[in-house]
Amino acid sequence: MPTTPPRTSNDVLARGLRVLGTGIREQRWIFAVAVAGGVLFGGMTVASAFVLGGVTTHTILPAFASGHTTAGALTGAALAIIGVAAVKVVGIIGRRVGAGTMQYRLQASYRRRITRQYLTLPLSWHQRHPTGTLLSNANADVESTWYPIAPLPFACGAVVMLVITVVALVRTDPVLSIVGLVVFPAVFMLNFIYSRRMSPRMTHAQQLRAEVSGVAHESFDGALVVKTLGREQQETERFARQSMDLRDAMIRVGRLRGIFDPMMEALPTFGTLTVLLVGTIRLRDGAATVGDLVSVAYLFTVLALPVRAIGWVLGDLPRAVVGWDRVQRVLRASGGQAYGERVLPVRSGPARLSVEKVTFGYAEDAPPVLVGVGFEVAPGQTVAVVGPTGSGKSTLVSLLVRLVDPQSGAVLLDGADLRELSRGGVSEHAAVVSQATFLFDDTVRGNVTLGADLPDEDVWHALAVAQADRFVRALPDGLATRVGERGTTLSGGQRQRIALARALARRPRLLILDDATSSVDASVEAAILGGLRSADLAATVVVVAYRRSTIALADEVVYVERGRVVGQGSHQDLLTTTPGYAHLVLAYDEADQERRRNRAALAAGSRARPGKGGSKPAGKPATVPSGKAAAGGEPGDDDADAEGAA
Repeated sequence: MPTTPPRTSNDVLARGLRVLGTGIREQRWIFAVAVAGGVLFGGMTVASAFVLGGVTTHTILPAFASGHTTAGALTGAALAIIGVAAVKVVGIIGRRVGAGTMQYRLQASYRRRITRQYLTLPLSWHQRHPTGTLLSNANADVESTWYPIAPLPFACGAVVMLVITVVALVRTDPVLSIVGLVVFPAVFMLNFIYSRRMSPRMTHAQQLRAEVSGVAHESFDGALVVKTLGREQQETERFARQSMDLRDAMIRVGRLRGIFDPMMEALPTFGTLTVLLVGTIRLRDGAATVGDLVSVAYLFTVLALPVRAIGWVLGDLPRAVVGWDRVQRVLRASGGQAYGERVLPVRSGPARLSVEKVTFGYAEDAPPVLVGVGFEVAPGQTVAVVGPTGSGKSTLVSLLVRLVDPQSGAVLLDGADLRELSRGGVSEHAAVVSQATFLFDDTVRGNVTLGADLPDEDVWHALAVAQADRFVRALPDGLATRVGERGTTLSGGQRQRIALARALARRPRLLILDDATSSVDASVEAAILGGLRSADLAATVVVVAYRRSTIALADEVVYVERGRVVGQGSHQDLLTTTPGYAHLVLAYDEADQERRRNRAALAAGSRARPGKGGSKPAGKPATVPSGKAAAGGEPGDDDADAEGAA
């Protein structure tokens, strides 16, 4: 993200107050309760000064002078002090509960707004922003924005207390009040200097938070790569460097705050000492009474509290402004998809898909990934999209389910432009299973239904079509078996089949498979594609494929090269009319045959060495880990062991 230019302290103060004003408008009633508690607390704190002064004048001094006092006088003094304290407790409870509720409600509200914005923004926006930064925006930046909300009602009550205290001071002794109030210009000057120095430090610290989060996310997400390539030490050092930078930045922030806070604490104390010094002189000259001096001294002690509360808010404003700026960059980001109002009628049959001269690029100044791509898929047809790496196949898949919009041309579903459909209109009729399978740390049932209210019969039927029912039944708890984070307890082929069942459970009329059966063997793949033609789960299928066995099952093949459709027809026709297609399919066949020969050689070697991990002696059943029970070695998983390790 772009760096923010340094701001002046006046700019930070004004913008920080505007941020707080936004929070107040959004939670005005809760804020009113919190401020009422703060005002009540402040009023009772000031009242306690007068109570102490009155008790001193009318109870304590007469008792010293006469040598005795009455029970009624002591009872009255005690009741006055206890009454003020009780009302003050009510104010404290109202202020703290209100402030906490307001702060947490604002944080929850803005986290939801950011999350909704993430879902609205196109994939191209997400690809330009690291995951760590997005996590930081939704968490640390939101917390920073509303951090000053907690002391704000206290500060507002303190302002009221400050006004009452100043009026009381002037009425009690104008001379002493003028002497003591010189502390306020010093407070504002101190805040001016603090804001000017703190803002750039806090901006840098928040950016480093996002970078540390990004490094941690990459390390966790790429744990397999890190471990298999022996990069643990390098990743540890990379994370340590970022963490040390963040530590140093936070130390600089804390060091400045450590200077600011004690000085804010000390200023009212200096004022109180000055008042006591001048008051002693005035008491000696007869210009003030002992009761007045006690009241004034206590009032200046009370003044320390509002000054401190205001200092808490002012001290956190730079942090709030930095967090607000980072949050607003997300909330104001453009590029969200617009939706129409068209709703496709509810149908049970396969959909018709039309791609009309589609052109798409990920950046305006970069060459387009797809140029003038067009083809038709009749209802119920299975079409294979074939092409070399980088030809635009996965980009085409994103266009077919409107993850991105074409720069020109259109994608039509049953004659309706996808851009004209209402929100959720595409997902009601189409589903995609991508090459990179993702499973949640949930049960098999939860991963298939994703919270939808589907009966187990539908779940089992989808698993059966995806050729996954057999291994799911063999799992320890069947549908209730937890699959671990990203499905790590399952093999690659099993993860792919559960992801396919997840799409099938919604009975899509258009099903798009982006190399989604690459980890299962040809026979299982043929059974899956055959099941998709069944009457009750009939769908139009677009499959991104590379294996001859997959392509042969398709009714038609679309060959894409360098972002353009250069051939369309049956598999046999393209073999004779499109040299690029023939060369690609032949290369895939040779690579597949080589993998099969290697696996056969490994299997033969294992059988020849039974004492070293080969076949077990008769009568001793083989054992398998519970997570991949019946799983890792189940027929139908292509390279199951390697995929399972992943």
